[in-house]
Amino acid sequence: MDISWGDLGAAIALMFIIEGMMPFINPKTFRQMLEMVSQMDERHVRTLGAVWMGLGLLVLYWARG
Repeated sequence: MDISWGDLGAAIALMFIIEGMMPFINPKTFRQMLEMVSQMDERHVRTLGAVWMGLGLLVLYWARG
């Protein structure tokens, strides 16, 4: 698989766009979600992060397939 620097830049840009959508569209819910996550046990936050990374890898594999 050949990934160029341009692809990496585009992926990072899309990540910023997607991450910024929630606080832009619904800031109240975004704050509530951040508060909820801040009260979660660290182990659960790590597990959630690992699941999202795994899903991201699957989508990337499928999209670049």
